[in-house]
Amino acid sequence: MEIIYFDQLDSTQTRLISDIAQKKVSPPIVYYTNNQTNGIGSRGNRWIGKKGNLFFSFALFLDALPKDLPSTAMALYFAYLFKETLAKEGSHVWLKWPNDLYIEDKKCGGALCNIKRDIVVCGIGLNTQYAPSEFAVLDIKIDEKRVLQEFFSLLGTKPSWKKIFSKYKIEFQKSRAFSAHIGNEIVDLKDATVAQDGALVIKNERIYNRR
Repeated sequence: MEIIYFDQLDSTQTRLISDIAQKKVSPPIVYYTNNQTNGIGSRGNRWIGKKGNLFFSFALFLDALPKDLPSTAMALYFAYLFKETLAKEGSHVWLKWPNDLYIEDKKCGGALCNIKRDIVVCGIGLNTQYAPSEFAVLDIKIDEKRVLQEFFSLLGTKPSWKKIFSKYKIEFQKSRAFSAHIGNEIVDLKDATVAQDGALVIKNERIYNRR
């Protein structure tokens, strides 16, 4: 995995998708920066990231992923593996459905995926240094490049979705104390469950994360 650092980018994900489309680079590849000026957040919002935090996007060919991984669960899969990498460093970070990294009851990061033909591009933002008052900062200090190398090393082992889902299904219980944005509504997750394909299930209705 080639890892390329930039002093500043408007969005690691937007830039990586553009460079792949223009055939400047090809997967597997990572762009990362500590200064992202126009990041992409959930539901088309901007991810407000302060200078000094960690922002990265990576691209992989779909055939490099586990064969049992549904496209609807990719953000969960990547975010959970990143969470596991941070946990090995001593963090108490956890993953709230559908793609949010939390410290206790506040968001400290998140993951978003885009599939372009036979390529998936995933962007992850993490508050390692600074956060607005309603957000959290990661609870440990990290060597960013080493953590990225550990994450991509873990990703390269292609853990099956079945294995990751069995662990996430237990962690999902934490999400039930919160709510989630579903379209334009805020939905209480207290009676929700998570399905094998990553969908949220409420009153027998399946709801998918589209990013």
